[in-house]
Amino acid sequence: MLLERLEIPFETVAPGVDEARGFKEPVEQLVQRLSRAKAEAVAAKHPGALIIGSDQAAEREGEILGKPGDHATATAQLKAASGKYMKFHTGLCVIDTRDGRIQEYTDVTRVAFRKLTDAEIERYLQAEKPYDSAGSFKSEGLGITLFDAMESNDPSALIGLPLIMLCKFLRNAGLELP
Repeated sequence: MLLERLEIPFETVAPGVDEARGFKEPVEQLVQRLSRAKAEAVAAKHPGALIIGSDQAAEREGEILGKPGDHATATAQLKAASGKYMKFHTGLCVIDTRDGRIQEYTDVTRVAFRKLTDAEIERYLQAEKPYDSAGSFKSEGLGITLFDAMESNDPSALIGLPLIMLCKFLRNAGLELP
C-alpha cells in the first residue's frame, strides 16, 4: 500500500528471515538487523535490482511488544498502553544490487495513547482485529482513534515504511521521483 503511493513498479518478495530477537538486543539494533537481513536475503536472488527491507518493533517502557496474535494478548497490550507513551522503531535498508551500495535508517515514532476504557478497547479490537500488528493497532485504520498525539519525522514510518527516507535512498540510487 505504501509503495503504491510512490507510483513506481515493484515486486513483493517474502525474505524468509528468522525474526527472533537476540539476547538483550536493543530494539534499535533489532529492527536495523532485521531490515538488513530481509534486504540481503532478497538481494541474493535478484541481481540488478533495488531491494527494500523494513522491520518494525513497538516498545513500551523498555519492553519490546510483538504482534499479539490473539484477542486476549491484544486486549492486554492496549490496556497497558492506555494513557501512556509507546515508541515504534522502524528499520529501513535499501540495497542496490547493481553496485552493492547499502543505505540504512531507523525511524523512531513516539505515540501518546489516550486513556482507554475497556469498552473502547473491545470495540476497537472487534472492528479492526489488529492481531498481526505490533502494539495491537493499525494507525492507517481505526487505530488512529486511540491516540492523543504522535511525534515523528515521517508519519508513514508508523505504518511500517518511512517513505520520506525511502524516497531519498531511491533518488541516491538514481531513481527519478517527482
